[in-house]
Amino acid sequence: MSSQPQSSSAILETLIERSALPSPAVTAAQARALLQAHYGMEGELTALGSQQDVNLRVDAASGRYVLKACHASYAEVELQAQHAALAYLHRQSLPVPAVQAARDGQTLLAVEVGGQALRVRLLDFIEGQPLTRLKHMPAQLMAALGELCARLDQALAGFDHPGLTRTLQWDPQHAQTLIAHLLSVLPDAGQRTRLEQITGEAAAVLAPLVEALPSQAVHLDITDDNTVWARDAQRQWQLQGVIDFGDLLRTWRVADLSVTCAALLHHAEGDPLRILPAVSAYQAINPLTEAELRALWPLVLNRAAVLVLSSEQQLAVDPDNQYTRDNIAHEWEIFDTAAAVPLALMQAAILQAAGLPADVLSLQGCAPLLPDLREQTVTRLDLGVLSEHYQAGNWEQPGCDQRLLSAQPAPACTLHGEYRLSQTHIDRADEPATCALAVELLLPAGSRVQAPQAGAWQCHADGRGCLRTADWTLWLHGLEQSPADGLHLDKGQPLGISGAYLTVQLCLDPAICPPRFAQPSHAKAWLAICPSPAALLGFDCDAAPLPDAQALLARRDASFARSQKHYYAQPPQIERGWRNYLIDLQGRSYLDMLNNVAVLGHGHPRMAAESARQWSLLNTNSRFHYAAVTEFSERLLALAPPGFDRVFMVNSGTEAGDLAIRLAWAYSGGRDLLSVLEAYHGWSVATDAISTSIADNPQALQTRPDWVHPVEAPNTFRGRFRGADTAADYLADVDAKLARIDASGRQLAGFMCEPVYGNAGGIALPAGYLQQAYARVRARGGVCIADEVQVGYGRLGEYFWGFEEQGVVPDIITMAKGMGNGQPLGVVITRREIAEALEAEGYFFSSAGGSPVSCRIGIAVLDVMQEEGLWHNARETGRYFKARLQALVDKYPLAGAAHGSGFYLGLELVRDRQTLEPATEETMLLCERLRELGIFMQPTGDHLNILKIKPPMCTTRTSVDYFVDCIEQVLAEGL
Repeated sequence: MSSQPQSSSAILETLIERSALPSPAVTAAQARALLQAHYGMEGELTALGSQQDVNLRVDAASGRYVLKACHASYAEVELQAQHAALAYLHRQSLPVPAVQAARDGQTLLAVEVGGQALRVRLLDFIEGQPLTRLKHMPAQLMAALGELCARLDQALAGFDHPGLTRTLQWDPQHAQTLIAHLLSVLPDAGQRTRLEQITGEAAAVLAPLVEALPSQAVHLDITDDNTVWARDAQRQWQLQGVIDFGDLLRTWRVADLSVTCAALLHHAEGDPLRILPAVSAYQAINPLTEAELRALWPLVLNRAAVLVLSSEQQLAVDPDNQYTRDNIAHEWEIFDTAAAVPLALMQAAILQAAGLPADVLSLQGCAPLLPDLREQTVTRLDLGVLSEHYQAGNWEQPGCDQRLLSAQPAPACTLHGEYRLSQTHIDRADEPATCALAVELLLPAGSRVQAPQAGAWQCHADGRGCLRTADWTLWLHGLEQSPADGLHLDKGQPLGISGAYLTVQLCLDPAICPPRFAQPSHAKAWLAICPSPAALLGFDCDAAPLPDAQALLARRDASFARSQKHYYAQPPQIERGWRNYLIDLQGRSYLDMLNNVAVLGHGHPRMAAESARQWSLLNTNSRFHYAAVTEFSERLLALAPPGFDRVFMVNSGTEAGDLAIRLAWAYSGGRDLLSVLEAYHGWSVATDAISTSIADNPQALQTRPDWVHPVEAPNTFRGRFRGADTAADYLADVDAKLARIDASGRQLAGFMCEPVYGNAGGIALPAGYLQQAYARVRARGGVCIADEVQVGYGRLGEYFWGFEEQGVVPDIITMAKGMGNGQPLGVVITRREIAEALEAEGYFFSSAGGSPVSCRIGIAVLDVMQEEGLWHNARETGRYFKARLQALVDKYPLAGAAHGSGFYLGLELVRDRQTLEPATEETMLLCERLRELGIFMQPTGDHLNILKIKPPMCTTRTSVDYFVDCIEQVLAEGL
């Protein structure tokens, strides 16, 4: 350890010397000779790449190792420090490689190769892969890297060695010196200026903090490149080990986390706040001080700059270094992402992620901004997601909010911190900026505006101006007769008069020209930078905080039966819908690709009007005489095949299925029913008995009563027999089950089957299957039930009823789901003789089934489907949809098959096209990733490996393109 600190010139000289070294030149033959001579080892060699060293993987008979060679100018004591640290961490059960001794017992060799003096060592190879090229990194994995960094720092806090005191280009204590020296390697003047400006700001923020930063031994390279991972059975990444201790030294403790955060920016998709889970995870294990947390982002900016400059310089001295050439593009990406938001915003976000309070602005002693508003009542305009002012999609119209504000009595204001529905957007992966950071005012004409505090007025070209005070800036838009640019104003001096509209915004950072709205994931940090102007305005202009979605979820779990599951482990709180989108309370619109209940789309004005009108008139049960039940029944019979002349009305598909079973029993005189394996028909005792989907009920196959006879699933994609011409093969099992019933002397009641295999993703049945199965059932006095609950009503596009695809006419049709567009509504349609067979067992009654409200809504659904051409849209857009899914199948092996038609489609994911091994875990990961991209999708099928695609029938080609493009993006990222 040096007895005296080095001078700045000596440090720079050492940094330049170290940073300008090319990698040693070691051929494969020379490496093999080293291995044989010093380790008695032979093996295959694979180059692993490095900026300034040689790293070769050795596949030997005794195992895998890494042969490392560096220039002899690297001090021996520094390399011995690395070995000591590895042994120290190994004793603390941390996953690090061991150092292998040579034949003579040494762990560090001084050798000459091709005239080069080198230092050579051999380490264990840790199996797995780095995450450098991982195209998408989930938040959990970022948190895992932050946690790992914290664990290593905790462990190394007690480690010391003489080799830790060294001058290294990556030491953040020398970053400004190195940056200033290396700036000239950038040939582009614009890049030089930008980098100098950003790092200069970082240096100014860092300077007053450095004396408070504790130091210790740190790895200084806990990155995606220097950690090794492997996927487990659930396709989750698990840490295997930490490698490359080449940057080990004593420096500021927070430097380690800054390096990790900088590396994660390569995976942040342009949004630096995405790395915050790493900060939170680190802080939970190894808490940093406030000074360290404030220093973190300046250190990240400096690290990003040093990465770029070092790589540019390394290419200048070693242009053939492919490792450096490959890395430089993503190092520029790291720098660009680090600089994508103001430094002050990242500081606020980091403090919040670490659980520390942000800076609080005091506005005591300020003069009122609008002195004429004293004692006046100000109307607060709600423009949040649930606002009653938003109706029938009017928020999509440009200028909607100003029109709504102008309709209020003046003075009126919008709300600070409110998530505005008008700022949402659709069919886009990025979060919409919905959180209002400013307040818009409707004022009486000529209202006076004065300076709340002394400051200088600055005009801006966008029509805005700002008053710059000693502690904050006040941004105004809509000010008339404003001061001259640069004029200094005392507190209380006039700023001008307002027009009809005035926008007011505070900002704590004078370097920022703040946005009017912030993305929800950035909102908390931006609200700390742009606090409420209520104290300056003299009235409450703050939005109420949103309800805690997680607390609400906990209340749900505590009160709502937990067998009634919710989508996603951490679901967004959905409180509004419009067309084929669902909207959370923060104003993000999610593309709804799985909601076959809302056939017309969400929030349809016709549904609201019909239900409100009928509720205002009458809602009762069908024993009373009213027109709606007759009119709706007639409409339904007009849609059914000839011969159907009776309708029963219930509330759901389950009830419809249950009633259909009762009708089959009553008409046939028997109880035995055939059903199809892997199908779902409902949750009542009877419909559950014939449902055999293990995805819905894991015990389905073990809990069938003896009157249920499941037949082999005619799955033409992954069943025992494959292809469209397999009807005879699958009918063999139908014959076997019928023969068993015949032999028992029991009467067959019937056969219930979905005409299209719904839970398997919309797979068509083999050609002719239902024709022959129906004939066999009817020959024995049974009835044939078509479960159209999921696939009927035009959803298939090519057919209105699913059974039409098979060229058959059933005896009983069950329908529900989309026929009420969300209103509880189900029907059974049949013939008179079957309906009247139930009368011998008593009358049938459903309290709410066929109510006036349900019937009027049912009629309106049919009207809207016709008026808006939704069946036609399902056919035409559905054909386009299917073709786009098929293109994925043709391109990506994981996409095994595209099933279905219209707006009932399925994309089946398989790991192997030959064995059809279901890609269950990958399908779940895909659905989670789609949710991040703003799409709701869930898996289906017994293996939960099929995307169940059944969107509202108003879905457009634009939405289809967005959905398929996102699937392709995720498939390309790798699952």
